[in-house]
Amino acid sequence: MPPDWLSVVSGIYLCVCFVCAGVIGIDIVYGRRRQPMGVMNFVFPITALYFGPAALALYWRWGRVDAPPARAASRMTGATMRPMAGAAGQGMRECSDDGIGFTGHARSVDPVMPARPRWATMAIEVSHCGAGCTLGDVISEWLIYAFALSVAGRVLVTEYIGDYVLAVALGIVFQYFAIAPMRGLGLRDGLKAAAKADFLSLTFFEVGLFGWMALMAFVFFPAPHHLMPNSAGYWFLMQIGMMIGFLTSWPANVWLVNRGIKVPM
Repeated sequence: MPPDWLSVVSGIYLCVCFVCAGVIGIDIVYGRRRQPMGVMNFVFPITALYFGPAALALYWRWGRVDAPPARAASRMTGATMRPMAGAAGQGMRECSDDGIGFTGHARSVDPVMPARPRWATMAIEVSHCGAGCTLGDVISEWLIYAFALSVAGRVLVTEYIGDYVLAVALGIVFQYFAIAPMRGLGLRDGLKAAAKADFLSLTFFEVGLFGWMALMAFVFFPAPHHLMPNSAGYWFLMQIGMMIGFLTSWPANVWLVNRGIKVPM
């Protein structure tokens, strides 16, 4: 069992993160603040599941869009949303030679999108990468625990394999729904472009998380005292690992954006 203080802190932080994710989800759905790029409606709440108040602050300041007038919203269709997403992408791709691949304050031609400093745009870009990884990690961890899976008797190796495979798969799916509509690509070409754009950044996210998971298994709670996914302490430490993964994937995302392989969100 984890120490009492860890259980208390973990429970409180997990609750805070769920509340932050719920606030974002409610604002998007019931506040009619749909993102021009549809996949971001999922990215922001998922990011809040591990970054909590920081993700909520990022969304509220730099990711929240204006709610459309009631009449306009009722007439809004998928056909009208696609040009909006394309326009937003065009605006965010206005580049300069400032070393990051876009201007310090991106000028979006979509009036509902707030202008962003470059660090905020990159933070949202990395959160898009991290959302697919996070979802894959959570699903994998629960499946491995539920079915008591192991490779050569080592659960950590199984977690590495399962987490990486699902994180990459879901990360590419998330990237597909961002890059394919923006570039007008079909399924095959869209998946290829998504894999090219996100494989490196997804890998670096998992590298950061996996390093932290090794510390969890061999330093903080070595056998026979491993934490399990049925404890709040386990998921609190995994949240920290996801934050580390966010940071380790940041340089890869900057590199990919600078070379035009990825499009800023």
